[in-house]
Amino acid sequence: MSTAATPAPAPRRRRKTTKLKRRQTRLAWFLLVPSLLVVACVALYPLGKTIYQSFTDEQFLALEPAQWVGLQNYSDLWNDTIFRDSIWTTIKFTLITVAFELVLGLVIALIVNSSFKGRGVMRAVMLVPWAIPTVVAAQMWKSMLQSNGVISDAGVRLHILSTPHAWIADPSTALASVCAVDIWKTTPFVALLLLAGLQVIPKDLYEAAEVDGANPLQQFWKITLPLLAPAIVVTLIFRTLDALRVFDVFYVFFGNRLGTQSMAIYAQSTIVSDGYVGYGAAISMAIFVIIALFVVIYLTFQRVAAR
Repeated sequence: MSTAATPAPAPRRRRKTTKLKRRQTRLAWFLLVPSLLVVACVALYPLGKTIYQSFTDEQFLALEPAQWVGLQNYSDLWNDTIFRDSIWTTIKFTLITVAFELVLGLVIALIVNSSFKGRGVMRAVMLVPWAIPTVVAAQMWKSMLQSNGVISDAGVRLHILSTPHAWIADPSTALASVCAVDIWKTTPFVALLLLAGLQVIPKDLYEAAEVDGANPLQQFWKITLPLLAPAIVVTLIFRTLDALRVFDVFYVFFGNRLGTQSMAIYAQSTIVSDGYVGYGAAISMAIFVIIALFVVIYLTFQRVAAR
């Protein structure tokens, strides 16, 4: 007896699938090209011009054209103690605010994600600090943190402080003050991002965990945290980028005061106030590299943790 051979898969369907993928790829590129051109004009051109300016001695209102100075700006920047202080100030601000905002935002997101009466009202109310413009919020807190402000007055009345304290003027409390204001304002945004991540976790997983006898803490560590990890990474990237580029709240609180300058404020004062465009461009490129380094660290950590 002869056994019939198993028929091979029809190559026609494979060819049709390949043609469909090619058409979809062409359509995707056709739709993406306009957006990429806009990005190239809006982002890449200013970036390229900034890179070029960082190698020149360009100045505002200079009578002579800018000269090519090579790596001189970067060499000066390496020895610039004011810029090193601004880096350290910005990194401390970033680490403190992002850590507190992540923890507090996660707690708020977990509370709001649960079922209780008045949940909708709480979701709306928690966004009020985030909805206030940063400059307005910073100016409001600046007046309250003065020596004759509400906070010092309340501290004296409650016998927490012996004398009124100028929180912003005192170098020992200046950074803590600006960090507290940023945490108050931005934690709702972090909670909103994490809440979106919690909303997509299937409820069936928690029901199955309850059947297996897992308590709420075990459910958090085994279900919530692993499935929320992508949203946490995205949140950390967004907040770290914002914190490293912080300008408005620092400028309202301190202006160009030495010792409390962020990297963005130092770049702005160098370019606008002092008129050194080339050196300011080098500062901007250094900020760009520092921010990119943080993003690479986050993405590398996520890739390693996913394995």
